[in-house]
Amino acid sequence: EIERCMKKVTEGVETFEDTWQKVQSAGNYNQKEKYEADLKKEIKKLQRLRDQIKTWVASNEIKDKRDLLEARKLIERQMERFKVVERETKTKAYSKEGLGGTQKVDPAQKEKDDASSWLSASIEALNIQIDQFESECESLMIGLKKKRSDKEKEDRLDELRGYTEKHRYHIKQLETIMRMVDNSTINVDQVKKIKDDVEYYIESCQEPDFEDNEFIYSDLSLEDIQEYLTK
Repeated sequence: EIERCMKKVTEGVETFEDTWQKVQSAGNYNQKEKYEADLKKEIKKLQRLRDQIKTWVASNEIKDKRDLLEARKLIERQMERFKVVERETKTKAYSKEGLGGTQKVDPAQKEKDDASSWLSASIEALNIQIDQFESECESLMIGLKKKRSDKEKEDRLDELRGYTEKHRYHIKQLETIMRMVDNSTINVDQVKKIKDDVEYYIESCQEPDFEDNEFIYSDLSLEDIQEYLTK
């Protein structure tokens, strides 16, 4: 049964990839909307497989869960990609720009919309990674219950908890910036300045040679805004 599920995951991811390519190359909004609907069907199939995989991961009867965890991560990566595509399509539908529409959009407003869309996608990507960290933590905890001490697993747990804490810090900062963009209390150019560093963090924070930049948000005075918002 697990082998059949793994095969379905592989086939589902391939179909998702093909449909994703069609979304990217769509010539007009109607085409894009149709392919996005197909993409949504595929992601729902993959999510159902993910739910089954989560059940197996939590089971004590299955000893080697590496393939299951890899399949789950693979599905979650497609979920992340789908949410970004869905958000971009909705943004373009509202603006009617770039797909042959005639409605003109204020350039300053478009910059704000693009900044908000990027911030939202970044927060979503971080949340999905947190889900992955927590899933792996659950699996490790199950293994540690059977064995009183396992240094390698305990070190990995500490590492995952560190990633999770750091991700939540970034989410808090980015959510504050989103509010500032919505309220026009921050210049969009300031958001653009942090883009490369934030994307580098999201994509590479788990790499062995990753160099963390602790000063990404230092020029934005976010602590003052956050203190004000909590009053």
